[in-house]
Amino acid sequence: MELDFKEYQLRCELRGHEDDARGICVCGNAGIATSSRDRTVRFWSLDPSDQRKYAPSKILLGHTSFVGPLAWISPNEEFPEGGIVSGGMDTLVLVWDLRTGEKVQALEGHKLQVTAVTLDDGDIVSASVDCTLRRWRKGQSIEYWEAHKAAIQAVVKLPSGELVTGSSDTTLKLWRGKSCVQTFVGHSDTVRGLAAMSSLGILSASHDGSIRLWALSGEVLMEMVGHTSIVYSVDSHLSGLVVSGSEDCSAKIWKDGVCVQSIEHPGCIWDAKFLDNGDIVTACSDGVIRIWTSHQDKIADSLELESYASQISQYKRSRKRVGGLKLEDLPGLEALQVPGTSDGQTKVIREGDNGVAYAWNLREQKWDKIGEVVDGPDDNMKRPLLDGIEYDYVFDVDIGDGEPIRKLPYNRSENPYATADKWLLKENLPIADRQQIVEFILQNSGQKNFNLDSSFRDPYTGSSAYIPGEPSSLSAVPAKPTFKHIPKKGMLVFDAAQFDGILKKITEFNNALLSDPEKQKLSMTEPELSRLGAIVKILKDTSHYHCSKFADIDVALLLKLLNSWPLAMIFPVIDILRTSVLHPDWATLLVKHVEAENDVVMETIKKVTKDPAIPANLLTSIRAVTNLFKNSCYYNWLHKNCSEILDAFSSCYSSPNKNLQLSYSTLILNYSVLLIERKDEQGQSQVLSAALEIAEEENVDVDSKFRALVAIGSLMLEGLVRRIALELDVESIAKAAKASKEAKIAEIGADIEVLTRKS
Repeated sequence: MELDFKEYQLRCELRGHEDDARGICVCGNAGIATSSRDRTVRFWSLDPSDQRKYAPSKILLGHTSFVGPLAWISPNEEFPEGGIVSGGMDTLVLVWDLRTGEKVQALEGHKLQVTAVTLDDGDIVSASVDCTLRRWRKGQSIEYWEAHKAAIQAVVKLPSGELVTGSSDTTLKLWRGKSCVQTFVGHSDTVRGLAAMSSLGILSASHDGSIRLWALSGEVLMEMVGHTSIVYSVDSHLSGLVVSGSEDCSAKIWKDGVCVQSIEHPGCIWDAKFLDNGDIVTACSDGVIRIWTSHQDKIADSLELESYASQISQYKRSRKRVGGLKLEDLPGLEALQVPGTSDGQTKVIREGDNGVAYAWNLREQKWDKIGEVVDGPDDNMKRPLLDGIEYDYVFDVDIGDGEPIRKLPYNRSENPYATADKWLLKENLPIADRQQIVEFILQNSGQKNFNLDSSFRDPYTGSSAYIPGEPSSLSAVPAKPTFKHIPKKGMLVFDAAQFDGILKKITEFNNALLSDPEKQKLSMTEPELSRLGAIVKILKDTSHYHCSKFADIDVALLLKLLNSWPLAMIFPVIDILRTSVLHPDWATLLVKHVEAENDVVMETIKKVTKDPAIPANLLTSIRAVTNLFKNSCYYNWLHKNCSEILDAFSSCYSSPNKNLQLSYSTLILNYSVLLIERKDEQGQSQVLSAALEIAEEENVDVDSKFRALVAIGSLMLEGLVRRIALELDVESIAKAAKASKEAKIAEIGADIEVLTRKS
């Protein structure tokens, strides 16, 4: 460590955000702008009464979803006190005048979340998950281009005037205008953050846990390794110091490639930036912005330092696990008032900062203390439960960006690849995330040296899946061909939901109807709004789906809204329908309505798919129909209306919206399973034709193509439409798939190729 390095200590905390603090923008000497999942941008200026601190100055309200990247517009004629550019999950780039705190421009054009913004000689350049860069001038999009084949996560302007982008495709690209002049290859995972390093090159932060310094020629000059999880951000200072922020809850400071200090935080660090004077600003998932200083006269007072130490201690306690459970989730001593059910039954109780095990003594009818529990996968205490099943681990997985935390169960006896694949499918997440999930499992379960069994088969269907304790192969020479991905068994659904957002949108639309004299009669009454809130509350509580109930009036209310509300307003109502049909009791109540003469669901499908269709209506309705496959009571209805439903949604496969593509291919896949079971050759032919269209489409994303190919393979395996598939040149489709760089596409291509040779 260099002798001249001075350790950073807390300078101050900026509190105000109500959710994760996501982005930081240093606005010259004017102050600091920050963004958050709470949908706000906040501006902070130096506190005149205490120069160590910053005080809230303005709250910028306008985004409808969480806000991420920020950029600073220096004061000019148009913005005498400067301006802010912000990008959000809502696909918008907003421009703010700091003098008034008002939004002055809303730049619309991106199809998906905006991940990065930067200024380029007066122009705004934005990057998005939709893989494009857009250039905006005077509020208008003047050009855009596909810069990567996967989501763009970062963009930075170099002093030379060139732009550099970082992407989920693991590369960085250097741009002169719209021409890529250099591709930087070396990271093994998503490139999440970028920063220019004065006179040296470009810094990159990656999900692979490393930070790299690149020469503009593409050569790696330095690699900084020390974080134990995803690195989200990186920044440099004229002094030569580098700071990085990571999911491992630390901000690390680097000098000459060596980590000279690691600053603990009570949560994930989404962003870290240097102030001009060398102080560091961090944005944390606890919603707090913190400033760190190496200047003795700016360090926080002893009370503030003690308070922060207490926050760290409390955070560590909250993460401490005992017997596979979080310490804070364990019951207190009051749980010992409840008698056990069998002799020797164990229970872990929270006592102070420890977990203590007790065993039920049936003869004496009391709990005997066994001792303190030391966490580990091999302890014999009660293991964590998920959906009534015990596991060695139940991990909290934040898939990021506005989505709810997901639960990932895992037993150490299981193949982590099998676990990852099954979980990704269950959660309707991209199979491309498989390696990242496997590494997450291995890291968090302490398995450093896992060797993949070469006999492993992707358990997409359960066919040839890894089963703990079973031999890796049953026979050296199989009696018939074995396939990796076919036949598909079971149905896929879309069960993730942001209920609060859905309810908020419905309330917003209802208020709009109330304020329109001509449409006032269409609005919901207060009791109806209250009833809708009660419906959502039941839907949120998935752990009680087996016993919670709905009334006929609940279903009637939703169908009434589908019938009467304006077309542009019904997509959140359809989204409630999408989630509600997964509830067994709702499914039973609704089925009699869809089988009636005035079939509201079918009428809704016809209504929302008429040209010009509203994308949000299309997406929610196709997912609602797909979710009907969850319950066999809808199979007759789905079978009867198959042709009409497929025709209604047939344009979705060619949509540029990847979510729509995936939803349509999932509908096709579910229909293939149903019609194979029903032995309906005519229906299978229509599904085959639709699946072939998807497979042949060049601009379909990987997961959509994969599901279409699985449908084709499953249909051919049954034999009813194999001849038709051959006539439609399925061989060339199989050959093209087999040559794909995507492993799962190549595997399913090989499966289909085997079927084309079957006698």
